[in-house]
Amino acid sequence: MTHHVKSMLEAYPKDLPGVDLEKLAERIGACFECAQTCTACADACLGEDMAAELTKCIRTNLNCADICAATGKILSRRTGYDPDITRTVLAACAAACKACAGECEQHAGMHEHCRICAEACRCC
Repeated sequence: MTHHVKSMLEAYPKDLPGVDLEKLAERIGACFECAQTCTACADACLGEDMAAELTKCIRTNLNCADICAATGKILSRRTGYDPDITRTVLAACAAACKACAGECEQHAGMHEHCRICAEACRCC
């Protein structure tokens, strides 16, 4: 995915001074990968026999997925770039990922999908 993201950033019709397109593309890709992983983890939690006991994990997964997806979208937009908004969404994304990783780590010993999700959240 990062290849296409970088290609789109390079195709932007105006110059993006001071922007490392490789790093930006990696960050955007990480956001979308984390969003997908968290969505899949929430779904796997719902499939567990003890799904009711995983309510907080599911909610945290879905919150993280939504915030990561929104962050990836915002980072992809170059027209009218606002550094204050970018900093704010990146901080929210980091907080959501930290919370999700922490919650999933509590279940990682019993659920492989939670271990994978915690790992993805630490990379985002």
